[in-house]
Amino acid sequence: MAVARPAVDSAADGSEPSRTSQAVALLRAELPRLRTPGGDPDAQRRLCAGMRAAPAADQGPSIAARTRFFDGQVLAAICAGVRQIVILGSGYDDRALRFRSPGVRFIEIDHPATQADKASRLQAMNADTAELILAPADFRHDALGAVLAGCGHEAGEPTLLACEGLLVYLDQQAIARLLGGLRTRACGGSLFAASLAVHRSDASTERVLEVANGQRRAAAAEPWRTILPADAHLRLIAGAGWHIGQVTDAAQLDAGVRPGRSLLVTARP
Repeated sequence: MAVARPAVDSAADGSEPSRTSQAVALLRAELPRLRTPGGDPDAQRRLCAGMRAAPAADQGPSIAARTRFFDGQVLAAICAGVRQIVILGSGYDDRALRFRSPGVRFIEIDHPATQADKASRLQAMNADTAELILAPADFRHDALGAVLAGCGHEAGEPTLLACEGLLVYLDQQAIARLLGGLRTRACGGSLFAASLAVHRSDASTERVLEVANGQRRAAAAEPWRTILPADAHLRLIAGAGWHIGQVTDAAQLDAGVRPGRSLLVTARP
């Protein structure tokens, strides 16, 4: 495993690892999931060893739907011969271990404090991380194109760019910068996959954010910043040079998810 240095100054300020990421990982550790022949089916549980974050029970169906979608995107990319998989806002994602495949490299990007904790956990697990790079970054400020270039990403090779559960934590300007930076690294054959937090077109975005954050224990430390009508969110992606492909309501993947709250989308450069 390589731990890349930040391409620009990041928020390496000694803060704690993301508790939200830990809560998601704990929920995901209980899900039945596929793996590749060389993958580790127990990786998520072992990554979660000793975590104390309290998962929100009502998030279970949403996490299950997202997990099913992104697992499918990773497996489909590997089967199609894609050899670079970038996980944005990776947290304690286990896919580099669960879907380990010969010649496939995973690049995970997240806040330095979370990356440092994950690196120590991987070392304690004695995990096979030969094809894993952990790159620290602050998505609010760092240029993602530069971060990827600095950690060895090959812009001329097709890449799956997976952005699960991240965009809701960024404001729209940061999302636009992220999408534009990724577009500079995406050649033909690449795919962007993302989860989007959405609301009804007749609702007030400010009020939706206020209510949503008011119901979250982690809102003070990790507030949600972008929930938009579906059309507005898709325009944000298209405006950065991506052609929208698949658009799926997460409720189609798990009956416990409320319709019209979360979209799972793919786009190509």
